[in-house]
Amino acid sequence: MNEVDFLAQSSGYVVGWGTLTLINAGIAQGKNRSGLAWFLLSILLGPIATLVLVILDKKRDF
Repeated sequence: MNEVDFLAQSSGYVVGWGTLTLINAGIAQGKNRSGLAWFLLSILLGPIATLVLVILDKKRDF
């Protein structure tokens, strides 16, 4: 694999991971949680953060 192929392949992962972080931020805000915090957490954990968000209940407003 040459350098151009490697860069093209890895850019696809970056786009997918970045899209997932934005989706997770939206899910978090829909559950009354901090979108920014989950965005940053998703950069590190990716699909694991998505799983945690799906399992968590909606945060109640008091």
